[in-house]
Amino acid sequence: MDHSGHGTTMDLPPFTLGRGLEWSADPFFLVACLVGLALYGWGVVRLVRRGDKWPVGRTVAFVVGVLTVLLVMCTGLNDYGMVMFSVHMVQHMVISMLTPILILLGAPITLALRALPVASRRGDKGPRELLLALLHSRFMRMISHPAFTIPLFIASLYALYFTPLFDFLMGSKTGHTVMMCHFLAVGLAFFWPIMGVDPGPHRPGYLLRMLELFAGMPFHAFFGIALMMASGPMVETYKNPPASLGIDALSDQNAAGGIAWAFSEIPSVLVLLALLFQWYRSEQRQARRSDRAADRDGDKELEAYNAYLASLNARTR
Repeated sequence: MDHSGHGTTMDLPPFTLGRGLEWSADPFFLVACLVGLALYGWGVVRLVRRGDKWPVGRTVAFVVGVLTVLLVMCTGLNDYGMVMFSVHMVQHMVISMLTPILILLGAPITLALRALPVASRRGDKGPRELLLALLHSRFMRMISHPAFTIPLFIASLYALYFTPLFDFLMGSKTGHTVMMCHFLAVGLAFFWPIMGVDPGPHRPGYLLRMLELFAGMPFHAFFGIALMMASGPMVETYKNPPASLGIDALSDQNAAGGIAWAFSEIPSVLVLLALLFQWYRSEQRQARRSDRAADRDGDKELEAYNAYLASLNARTR
């Protein structure tokens, strides 16, 4: 407070000069996260009560994934994201790339299939049967195919930020929520067939999954580089940041581009490590199945091969 009795600009928290003070906790994401955690917890408890096991690592991954949504959408970051491009880009990258990976590692669909009750009568359709029908539907086959997921993943960046659509959505609370829901949905659609933890209609081999991953990631890097190399602010919403922030719009945009570029690398490494681990475990399971089959049949394939060699030797003689 200065001597004239009027508050100075620096006396106020930076985000009070933004447009979204009342948006600190997005009510939609707050309710959705709490409901998601409650349903996941119900599924785990249901499995434990009937004597089944559920990996602790999956539970931890899912919970951390939901917490990342709460962090970027239900804290002061949401306020700063309305007036700072760099903070908004943190929100975008976390909710579209880090959150989906963690949630998918939690295998929520697998948990639902194991926890939901089966229909009481044959031919009826309970929650579990409806979920199975959805997983095998033509709609799911379409949205999980790389011909759909990769272009969608790329277009959600360029068609949004480099058109007036972004400024339109940022102009209202509903539009902002819709945009963040879009980012989350696109991330889940892109990484779901690649991660391969939950069942789905499109499950390519591990090499193809890696190709799908690296087909989309470079475009995030190009997007970040385009922001960093721009000679002026490219998004109308962030052209005039509040003076109390003490930032330059172009410098803030350069920081946003650097964040987008960096996030194109981090999730790629996480997903690649997860795929390599899954591939290793798949090979181990296949080897154990082969060993058990050999023990059951007395290794008949080896005996047949030896008999074949013996017959060739007899013919030669």
